[in-house]
Amino acid sequence: MMVLPADDAAKKELPPPSYRSLSTPVATPVDKFALLPAFLKVRGLVKEHIDSFNYFITRGIKNIVEANNRIEARNDPTIYLRYTNVYVGTPSVQVEYKIENIMPHFCRLTDRTYSAPIRVDIEYTVEKQHEPQHKKNVLIGYMPIMLRSYTCVLHGRDEAELARLG
Repeated sequence: MMVLPADDAAKKELPPPSYRSLSTPVATPVDKFALLPAFLKVRGLVKEHIDSFNYFITRGIKNIVEANNRIEARNDPTIYLRYTNVYVGTPSVQVEYKIENIMPHFCRLTDRTYSAPIRVDIEYTVEKQHEPQHKKNVLIGYMPIMLRSYTCVLHGRDEAELARLG
């Protein structure tokens, strides 16, 4: 692969790449370095991290809960607790008995963690009752949220709006 200086690139038009040339490895470190700006423009520096976090939020945490969903009493296995579903909410804070969504900028200013509640639905039995009981939306903890991920309020916003929001 040949890298042309900017002024020569305008004068000479390169032929379209063939499928064979797309699959061949890039020969030299100089050629690899020339590809870096195009790669960063398309993918960005943090895209892989955001994709990984989004996968964990949408699938990974559910897989973990499904793999470990039943907790039984040691002396009587008919007494149990079972997680039936898990949810990661949006970042929020409780102010005077009301839940309000928060922005990352607010968390920076107030020295808080930008986190969201993790809630589960559970099924359980108590004492010798064998009839399962159900509770929905039980808070089990909070999880820090990655900026621009699916659960972040900044997800999908353009650069101008991000600058306006701080």
